[in-house]
Amino acid sequence: MSDENYKPISVGNWMLTQFIAALPIAGIIMIFIWAFGSGHHPSKSNWAKACLIWAAIGLGISLIIFLIVFIALGM
Repeated sequence: MSDENYKPISVGNWMLTQFIAALPIAGIIMIFIWAFGSGHHPSKSNWAKACLIWAAIGLGISLIIFLIVFIALGM
């Protein structure tokens, strides 16, 4: 996307984007499409990549806490 054709994403588009991203299965699929697919607005692509990074961090922390509790209870 060239600088002269750059247009910010509207509030309505962001609301729709977040609504779709909140859907259980379709949201995850769409976040991957927005993050790694071509032809999407750079801001939306960067937002989707940030969502995936936060999800990976949350999953990693959750696994560590689960393992600590699992080991502490001696299971």
